[in-house]
Amino acid sequence: MNGDEQLLNGRVYGAQHDDPNPGPLPHRTYAELVGGPLDSLLLDIHGWRTEEVDAGVALSTELSRWPGGRALYDPRPGEFRTPGPGLSCRFYYSGDNPDHRPDHVPDHGNQLPHHGRDHGRSGVG
Repeated sequence: MNGDEQLLNGRVYGAQHDDPNPGPLPHRTYAELVGGPLDSLLLDIHGWRTEEVDAGVALSTELSRWPGGRALYDPRPGEFRTPGPGLSCRFYYSGDNPDHRPDHVPDHGNQLPHHGRDHGRSGVG
Protein backbone atom coordinates (compact mmCIF):
# COMPACT_ATOMS: atom_id res chain seq x y z
CA MET A 1 0.00 0.00 0.00
CA ASN A 2 1.52 3.35 -1.05
CA GLY A 3 1.22 6.64 0.83
CA ASP A 4 -1.85 7.83 -1.12
CA GLU A 5 -3.64 4.55 -0.41
CA GLN A 6 -2.83 4.76 3.30
CA LEU A 7 -4.12 8.33 3.40
CA LEU A 8 -7.46 7.27 1.88
CA ASN A 9 -8.08 4.13 3.96
CA GLY A 10 -11.01 4.51 6.38
CA ARG A 11 -12.15 7.85 4.99
CA VAL A 12 -15.35 9.15 3.46
CA TYR A 13 -15.04 10.28 -0.17
CA GLY A 14 -14.91 14.07 -0.31
CA ALA A 15 -13.57 14.55 3.25
CA GLN A 16 -10.82 17.14 3.45
CA HIS A 17 -7.30 15.81 3.90
CA ASP A 18 -6.86 17.81 7.10
CA ASP A 19 -10.29 16.93 8.52
CA PRO A 20 -9.71 15.70 12.10
CA ASN A 21 -12.64 13.26 11.73
CA PRO A 22 -12.69 12.01 8.11
CA GLY A 23 -14.53 8.82 9.00
CA PRO A 24 -18.20 7.92 8.71
CA LEU A 25 -20.89 9.46 10.88
CA PRO A 26 -23.20 7.04 12.73
CA HIS A 27 -26.45 8.55 11.38
CA ARG A 28 -25.45 8.48 7.66
CA THR A 29 -25.71 5.73 5.02
CA TYR A 30 -22.64 4.69 3.00
CA ALA A 31 -21.53 2.57 0.06
CA GLU A 32 -18.06 1.06 0.22
CA LEU A 33 -15.96 1.69 -2.89
CA VAL A 34 -14.25 -1.53 -4.01
CA GLY A 35 -11.23 -1.54 -6.32
CA GLY A 36 -9.77 1.24 -8.44
CA PRO A 37 -8.18 4.46 -7.24
CA LEU A 38 -10.71 5.06 -4.44
CA ASP A 39 -10.64 1.52 -3.00
CA SER A 40 -11.80 1.33 0.64
CA LEU A 41 -13.31 4.82 0.74
CA LEU A 42 -16.90 5.19 1.87
CA LEU A 43 -19.35 7.14 -0.29
CA ASP A 44 -22.14 8.99 1.52
CA ILE A 45 -25.38 7.86 -0.14
CA HIS A 46 -27.68 9.04 2.66
CA GLY A 47 -31.04 10.01 1.20
CA TRP A 48 -30.38 8.56 -2.26
CA ARG A 49 -33.31 6.96 -4.07
CA THR A 50 -32.96 3.35 -5.23
CA GLU A 51 -32.70 4.52 -8.85
CA GLU A 52 -29.75 6.77 -7.97
CA VAL A 53 -27.90 3.94 -6.22
CA ASP A 54 -28.63 1.59 -9.14
CA ALA A 55 -27.18 4.11 -11.62
CA GLY A 56 -23.70 4.09 -10.05
CA VAL A 57 -21.45 7.13 -9.89
CA ALA A 58 -18.61 8.92 -11.64
CA LEU A 59 -16.39 10.39 -8.90
CA SER A 60 -13.88 13.20 -9.42
CA THR A 61 -10.36 12.16 -8.46
CA GLU A 62 -6.75 13.06 -9.13
CA LEU A 63 -5.90 9.36 -8.67
CA SER A 64 -7.67 8.07 -11.80
CA ARG A 65 -6.00 7.16 -15.07
CA TRP A 66 -6.63 10.77 -16.13
CA PRO A 67 -5.82 13.14 -13.25
CA GLY A 68 -8.83 15.38 -12.75
CA GLY A 69 -11.05 12.82 -14.46
CA ARG A 70 -13.57 10.49 -12.92
CA ALA A 71 -13.46 6.97 -11.51
CA LEU A 72 -16.60 4.98 -12.35
CA TYR A 73 -18.24 2.78 -9.71
CA ASP A 74 -21.37 0.63 -9.99
CA PRO A 75 -23.36 -1.64 -7.66
CA ARG A 76 -23.67 -5.28 -8.68
CA PRO A 77 -27.19 -6.17 -9.75
CA GLY A 78 -28.99 -8.27 -7.19
CA GLU A 79 -26.39 -7.72 -4.45
CA PHE A 80 -27.94 -7.39 -0.99
CA ARG A 81 -28.37 -3.90 0.47
CA THR A 82 -28.89 -3.09 4.11
CA PRO A 83 -31.44 -0.31 4.75
CA GLY A 84 -30.80 2.46 7.23
CA PRO A 85 -27.66 4.08 8.58
CA GLY A 86 -24.24 2.47 8.29
CA LEU A 87 -22.75 0.48 5.44
CA SER A 88 -25.58 -0.23 3.00
CA CYS A 89 -23.92 -1.61 -0.13
CA ARG A 90 -20.77 -1.77 -2.24
CA PHE A 91 -19.93 0.04 -5.48
CA TYR A 92 -17.37 -1.74 -7.66
CA TYR A 93 -14.80 0.00 -9.83
CA SER A 94 -15.67 -0.23 -13.53
CA GLY A 95 -13.13 2.11 -15.14
CA ASP A 96 -12.04 5.71 -15.58
CA ASN A 97 -13.32 8.57 -17.68
CA PRO A 98 -11.32 11.67 -18.65
CA ASP A 99 -14.37 13.90 -18.11
CA HIS A 100 -13.15 17.17 -16.56
CA ARG A 101 -16.47 19.01 -16.66
CA PRO A 102 -17.91 20.49 -13.48
CA ASP A 103 -20.45 18.32 -11.74
CA HIS A 104 -24.07 18.72 -12.77
CA VAL A 105 -25.74 17.08 -9.78
CA PRO A 106 -25.83 19.61 -6.95
CA ASP A 107 -27.45 17.22 -4.45
CA HIS A 108 -24.46 14.88 -4.60
CA GLY A 109 -21.49 17.27 -4.62
CA ASN A 110 -18.52 15.67 -6.43
CA GLN A 111 -20.62 12.64 -7.34
CA LEU A 112 -22.02 12.45 -10.84
CA PRO A 113 -24.44 9.54 -11.31
CA HIS A 114 -23.85 7.63 -14.54
CA HIS A 115 -27.31 8.53 -15.80
CA GLY A 116 -26.36 12.21 -15.41
CA ARG A 117 -23.68 11.98 -18.06
CA ASP A 118 -24.56 12.90 -21.62
CA HIS A 119 -21.93 10.66 -23.23
CA GLY A 120 -21.32 6.94 -23.49
CA ARG A 121 -18.63 4.84 -21.87
CA SER A 122 -16.21 5.07 -24.80
CA GLY A 123 -12.70 5.45 -23.50
CA VAL A 124 -13.58 3.79 -20.23
CA GLY A 125 -10.94 1.61 -19.15
